[in-house]
Amino acid sequence: MDQFDVPLEDDELMDEVELTANLIVAANQSPEHLSAGEIDRILGVTPHQRTA
Repeated sequence: MDQFDVPLEDDELMDEVELTANLIVAANQSPEHLSAGEIDRILGVTPHQRTA
């Protein structure tokens, strides 16, 4: 068996690539710049509640 014949899979990297691809597609389809809220929604970011 060749020591260099290993699968190169990184689940976290694949998730990041998918998020980036989703953002690129949304930006390309939008007639205007995406707002921070739209970007957060696409990336699945939940709003952070500030505490006083």
